[in-house]
Amino acid sequence: MIDRYTLPEMAKIWSRENRLQKWLDVEIAVTEAQAEKGIVPREALQTIKRRAKFDPQRVDEIEKKVKHDVIAFLTDVKENIGVEARYLHFGLTSSDVLDTALALQIREAGEIISKELDGLLEALKKRAIEHRETVMMGRTHGVHAEPITLGLKILSWYEETRRNSERLKRALDNISYGKISGSVGNYAHVDPEVEISVCKRLGLKPDPISTQVIQRDRHGEFLTTLAILASSLERFATEIRSLQRTEVRELEEPFHKGQKGSSSMPHKRNPEISERICGLARVVRSNALAALENIALWGERDISHSSVERVIFPDSTALVHYILRKFREVIEDLSIFPDRMLENLQKTKGLIFSQAVLSELVRKGLTREKAYEVVQRNAMKCWEGMEKSNADPPKVKKNAKSKVKDQNHKGDFKTLLLNDREAMKFLSPDELERCFELERYLRNVGNIYKRIL
Repeated sequence: MIDRYTLPEMAKIWSRENRLQKWLDVEIAVTEAQAEKGIVPREALQTIKRRAKFDPQRVDEIEKKVKHDVIAFLTDVKENIGVEARYLHFGLTSSDVLDTALALQIREAGEIISKELDGLLEALKKRAIEHRETVMMGRTHGVHAEPITLGLKILSWYEETRRNSERLKRALDNISYGKISGSVGNYAHVDPEVEISVCKRLGLKPDPISTQVIQRDRHGEFLTTLAILASSLERFATEIRSLQRTEVRELEEPFHKGQKGSSSMPHKRNPEISERICGLARVVRSNALAALENIALWGERDISHSSVERVIFPDSTALVHYILRKFREVIEDLSIFPDRMLENLQKTKGLIFSQAVLSELVRKGLTREKAYEVVQRNAMKCWEGMEKSNADPPKVKKNAKSKVKDQNHKGDFKTLLLNDREAMKFLSPDELERCFELERYLRNVGNIYKRIL
């Protein structure tokens, strides 16, 4: 387990003490259910409940000799109970205890993650509303495409996070199953009614059909759900990293007083939290693959999955909990530079309005192929001019709905079009001017917000 990235509440769930306590909870619940059916004497049940306890160090000491963790645990507990201990673990196999207890731990861990998701959703919603009309450059393939708003970008993160929250709820429901069905799942030594009673006491559902274990597709679903969640966080963090690059610098993750970015370069303010999120997401995904490989066991059960799960469940839940917490901190204290966003909008000298010009030419009667040829010809001239020029980009108004100011120098896209006779046969100067208005790109923002919020 990676202690550095394990927050205290998650560490408690996967502690050795809690694991053994969950085993004891299952054993006591079984004894209670069997007492109700007259299998275990009531007096014996009371003695077991009163005296049952364990000492992790004693369990370890016994396990060194017997080489079996559940037997070591039971031996320790029975030493404390005395003669009535013969009714403990009556008719059970180890996996009855292990799988049912694991479901309890996973559910506890999942509930903590779910609460953290709720906190992130609130933070994303707040930021999305706050920056609903903060205009920025939309990029595809890393290249300027068309204007969007920062609010829309964050709103997409919100909606994806909401889907992850729903996925997690479904996965938690599907993992919340116990089994008390014996060595091969046929209830040869335990009544099926005992399983129903035990699961009810523990807040679980009885597995409809188990072997010696609960089938591992349930566990695979849970860990792949965490992998998708981590991958979403990586997507969001990657975007912050991209937009924090010096050449772009539209966003910047928190950089606190006294923080250091580099051992050698004092000027550095690196997106190290976002990079950490991206790195740890890779671990969560690799753990999901291990969980999928655990599905195929020999016959009614082998033990190949057991050692793997002792690593992947604590680590994946701890890592997802941690990166959720860290990303929420990034979002809540994210630095945003709207002026820089507006400046970057103008770096391509109006090229980002090419589709508006294309559509207007088609609307005025040109074939799409001809209109595309006219617009692309001028766009390529504009690109060539930018490659030759190192001129500073002009300033624009901060009002998101204002027209982009005419740059009035040779080589900008609008000027090239105004000087293109073929284009201006179909467009008036005013019609061309309207193609360069930001309003057309923002007019449906409100509708998108209504869909989501």
